[in-house]
Amino acid sequence: MKLSIKTVVLFVALLGTADFAGAQEAKFPQASSGQTIIQDFGLGKITLTYSRPNVKDRKIFGGMEPMGVVWRNGANAATRIKFTDAVKIEGKDLPAGEYGLFSIPGKKEWTVIFNKIADQWGAYEYKESDDVLRVTVKTTALKDKVETLTMQFSAVSETSATLNMMWEHSAYAINITTSIDEKVMANIAEAMKGEKKPYFAAAQYYFQHGKDLKQALEWMTEAEKSDPKAPWFKLWKGRIQLKMGDKTGAMVTAQQGIDAAKAQKIDEYVRLNSELLAETKK
Repeated sequence: MKLSIKTVVLFVALLGTADFAGAQEAKFPQASSGQTIIQDFGLGKITLTYSRPNVKDRKIFGGMEPMGVVWRNGANAATRIKFTDAVKIEGKDLPAGEYGLFSIPGKKEWTVIFNKIADQWGAYEYKESDDVLRVTVKTTALKDKVETLTMQFSAVSETSATLNMMWEHSAYAINITTSIDEKVMANIAEAMKGEKKPYFAAAQYYFQHGKDLKQALEWMTEAEKSDPKAPWFKLWKGRIQLKMGDKTGAMVTAQQGIDAAKAQKIDEYVRLNSELLAETKK
């Protein structure tokens, strides 16, 4: 019977455990620490789980990890990445789901791989036929050595983010995007049919995404009725008025926001409404 690499590793681990019968409480540090990152993205989340080996004076890429060979993108179990919603990776579609994240190091380029088998030990049983998506990105040379393998999300917005990998003197970055506007607009339309209408959030979304400003102003005015002295409602109402070209209306609303914030001793909204008032005078 042929045993898989993962089975052999687990068997050896069990043998080692048997030597510690009666000492099950013993704990030992992992040679490569684990890390899980949960990143809010679009209307969902991205979850990245990987192990973080150290350089330890070794030659990593082009040495311990050969160029042109599939790498688990970490240590121990293969790196896993989960998307709750469909995304685009470097402009290419990737359905929602959990994937094994592998890569192929190169001097000038890296191939980043999303494999449908998320639960793998290393890359020993990796199969190219299970790849869902491959993208090619540039290799970045790092002047300063990164001792511990580091992956992180940067430049995160509502619909875009960058996933960075850095280790030793090499790095790569992949661009991730998603589309949310159609879903958000549908959510707003449906929510407005209910009893608790999201006037404030809907008006903000319309303002921030270039939608119907007249509708945004109507919704913000409705939101304002729930707390006429709330300086945040004044701030956003004034911003909408200014964007619509109503400087006089925005000026009045901003001053109301300043007065309300001063009365409630909310310094942040004194400042924000004051900044809005200054904008109306330009």
